[in-house]
Amino acid sequence: MRLDRTPLADGSYSLSRYCGGGLGRGRGLSIALIMALVLFAARPVLCATYFVDQRNPNANDQNTGTAAHPWETIGRAAAEVRAGDLVIIRSGLYREGATIKSSGTPDKPIIFEADSHSRVVITGADLLNKWTKENDGTYSTPWPFVFVGWNPLHAHPDDPYHRLIGRCEQVFEMGYSLRQVLDRKEMARGTFFVDLDAKRLYVRTPEDRNLLTHGAPVESSSRQTIWDCRGDYVITRGLQFRYAANAAQRGAAAFAGQHDTVENCIFEQTNGAGATFTGQDIVVRGCTFRDNGQLGFGAGRAHRLSLSDCIITNNNTKGFNRDWEAGGDKIVLSRDVTIERCQFIANRGHGIWFDIGNESATVRNCLIADNEDGGIFDEISYGLRVTDNVIVGNGLANTPGMWGASGGICLSSSPGSMIERNLLIANKEGISFREADRTTPRIDAKKGQREEAIWNHDETIDHNVLAYNADAQVWGWFDTNDQRNWPRKMQTHTESAAGMSLESLALHLSQNLYAADPGRQLLHWGTSWRRNKAYFSLDQVRDELGLEEGSTTAAIEITDYASRDFRVGSDSPAIKLGCYPKGDVPGVHLGTSDEARSSHGTNP
Repeated sequence: MRLDRTPLADGSYSLSRYCGGGLGRGRGLSIALIMALVLFAARPVLCATYFVDQRNPNANDQNTGTAAHPWETIGRAAAEVRAGDLVIIRSGLYREGATIKSSGTPDKPIIFEADSHSRVVITGADLLNKWTKENDGTYSTPWPFVFVGWNPLHAHPDDPYHRLIGRCEQVFEMGYSLRQVLDRKEMARGTFFVDLDAKRLYVRTPEDRNLLTHGAPVESSSRQTIWDCRGDYVITRGLQFRYAANAAQRGAAAFAGQHDTVENCIFEQTNGAGATFTGQDIVVRGCTFRDNGQLGFGAGRAHRLSLSDCIITNNNTKGFNRDWEAGGDKIVLSRDVTIERCQFIANRGHGIWFDIGNESATVRNCLIADNEDGGIFDEISYGLRVTDNVIVGNGLANTPGMWGASGGICLSSSPGSMIERNLLIANKEGISFREADRTTPRIDAKKGQREEAIWNHDETIDHNVLAYNADAQVWGWFDTNDQRNWPRKMQTHTESAAGMSLESLALHLSQNLYAADPGRQLLHWGTSWRRNKAYFSLDQVRDELGLEEGSTTAAIEITDYASRDFRVGSDSPAIKLGCYPKGDVPGVHLGTSDEARSSHGTNP
């Protein structure tokens, strides 16, 4: 497709972007080509370029959408676009939601993009300015919204723990979030209360401002979905989404079309998930998901979702139950998902969470750091491949109930994994196996088909650096009655093995490099409340469990853990044994640097 936007005298552009590409060059025109040109010329309109510019004094949704006479709202453009159209959005704070129902095609996508050097913010919040001063010093304003109407708590989920967390209301003063309370008597500075029966919102600012006279902006989230992309082959580029009143498990921006592309967008400070992806073959590049109430993003049946060069950080700010759904992301029932060159940092929960029936996901060349629970939590899913990542500082929050899920990588009843050439350093545990009696639905299951049993087996863990993880470098959390985690020779007759043993599980751990501080475990096998044993040498592991063929222990010196400089000397065993990541990882230094190591090398 060729894009020729020729400036005209009125500041608009000529429509010379031919749908389907250029016409080509040659010495002459054939009869067939001439006929094609005649037919092309008979078409009523070429692909159009439209403009949205709310700050332009001529902006009006009754305009034609040219640069000189732009539309005022993005929603107007969304209702107009057809295959091949381009919508250029100029700087502004757009208090609206948009729904894109039209579809593009592979060679004629629909494009929504921020103009060059523009900052386009699409917000779910509106300004509040109809204040009444109350006798108790608070200020109130009409409140017509009920965001969760399907249960008496008006919260999702509707259990006692989430009776406040699961609400959707948000209020901001000068960009700072106020704290919600559920009783007007509990109001203090910096709080708000929603009385759904009286249909009023009560606010008290941190400074006890007089809202009748003070010009400080107070705004509240009033829209649950601010970007609803249902069309196929739609490109969303360079937009910033924030402040939606979306419930948990619902994206402020929802992408349900097939072959959509999302580039260089920001999803922030939404009540639930920043975005959700439910279409197939969606490409997400260079986006940031930060400070969202529940999740950075969620995905379901999003086959072949590709996420690259993204930052996912500080999500679950509201404190949703981490054992339910919270943190960096949650992906379910999706096939062939690829996550590469991304950074999952300091999320309040898991960094990357695959849950329920996923198949053949890949995580490569990512930084996964300082997430409060597991770095990668792969739960009742199949065929995960994790290669060439830096996975550090995860799982240290000691979240109650997170047994076996606080590793840099946790394989929770998820068979067929390949874990190779990862740096797993200074996590609570390096790699953990989490096992209970589990079942999962399958992607292609027929209606009414029963879930199938799933457990850890046929895992390959090769050529990784497992170093200085706090509790153990590897921990097998097998909470089952059948002793499957023990070799046949170590099983007792007090519990039935049901034909399974460690040999039949085919857990292939080999060629890994271990480093641990004195007195720290290399491997711990079994849950703390059942039979378990700590191992401090690889010889013990091999003799009793038959694991870790060809693996070794050696001190690992890196340049500077605190600055994420993971360069090692050229003579490092990590390099010699092929355990070091291949390629680049964003946010860290990788490679060899003897000079850097000698000047300020350190261990974590």
